[in-house]
Amino acid sequence: MHHGHPRVVITGIGVVSPFGVGRERFWECVRRGCSGTRAIVDFDATGFACRVAAPVTGVSKDDVPRMAGDDGRDAGYRADPKRYSRAALIAVIAAREAWIDAGLAIGEAGAGVIIGSGGGGIDVGERQYYDFFVEHGKKVTPYAIPISIVGMMSSEISISLRLRGISHVLSCGCTSSTDALGYGAALIRSGEAEVLLSGGADACVTPGMIYGFSRMRVVSTGFNERPAEASRPFDRARDGFVLGEGAWMVVLEREDRARARGAPIYASIDGYASTCDAFHRVQMAPDGEEIVHAMALAIERSGRRPEEVGYISYHGTSTVLNDAVESRSVRQVFGPHADRLAGSSVKSMIGHPQGASGAAGIVTAALAMRRGVLPPTINQTDPDPSCDLDYIPNESRAADVEAALCNCLGFGSKNSAIVLGRVDS
Repeated sequence: MHHGHPRVVITGIGVVSPFGVGRERFWECVRRGCSGTRAIVDFDATGFACRVAAPVTGVSKDDVPRMAGDDGRDAGYRADPKRYSRAALIAVIAAREAWIDAGLAIGEAGAGVIIGSGGGGIDVGERQYYDFFVEHGKKVTPYAIPISIVGMMSSEISISLRLRGISHVLSCGCTSSTDALGYGAALIRSGEAEVLLSGGADACVTPGMIYGFSRMRVVSTGFNERPAEASRPFDRARDGFVLGEGAWMVVLEREDRARARGAPIYASIDGYASTCDAFHRVQMAPDGEEIVHAMALAIERSGRRPEEVGYISYHGTSTVLNDAVESRSVRQVFGPHADRLAGSSVKSMIGHPQGASGAAGIVTAALAMRRGVLPPTINQTDPDPSCDLDYIPNESRAADVEAALCNCLGFGSKNSAIVLGRVDS
């Protein structure tokens, strides 16, 4: 718990998920074990090997929460919806929900943004390239570049909330938002930032991404007729991940500051670590050595013993190798305690939202600890012998958890882990 340093806590949560807008809607669906995976209908995927995804649909500028201090000079809080990528729109909606939840104001002094995103405005980029190559540029917007670049994601939140502190985006593939939260907590602990909006957002369900992942043979192709069953981490029938979308945002600040202003406290960020297998651009090292190292280091930095961890938010993508390697690595870190350790993969319900996946797992774990309910891993019908731990199959479970480990593993051999602690109100 970084002895001698102030404790960093989560005081606001905002979510846009495949279940729709809002933290409570997300939690209710996850608690009940709902699947957000469905057949792809937003574009023609008939020729693709993978025809299922867990996109965010039906979200518009009207879902942006209103706040005191919004100026009406231009519609949509200075954001023309035509000049927003889908990821930026859901990021702003989730960021505002988190900011309101934490009881903070537009233009909060000393506040900044540090989030993670893998693809940023990739949907806009794909469309604009199509317009350039097929329509010979007639429809290319002057905003093509600033909307599609990943770095613009934090700027849109900063502009929307008028936050003049740090405004950074980490893009580290699947570990992006775990790393953003880890860095954010360090900045607050060191006194370099007062309060930060952190988390992650991605909206990568596009023809190019689905086709590209299909070519890589990493996405599920065997459940096109039964989409809700496609994401099945740790199950023997798993055959690849389901591409998901969403934004999970949190507010980070010092515990003493949060208590002084009576803010809600969901959990503390007690330890973070990141390692690299330095092995392969898309395959994890089969020995799991650096995954083990990242988890062990995060626990050590949290000042806790492995036995104190009561819940694991698994990376659990539903790919054959990854799930087995992650399970073995957890067994290595926790030894005999691994058999008593409950954990689940929220990806069984929301798919794999790329750079936002770490934040999704951290938000899930923080809500689970706060509410005393651990969400399930759905579609657990035929346990894989190589994945032999307690994944909370199919139904949520009441539990009292002191600390949770949130695991994140990504392309490019990256591994990141965060330990959350329970904070008594």
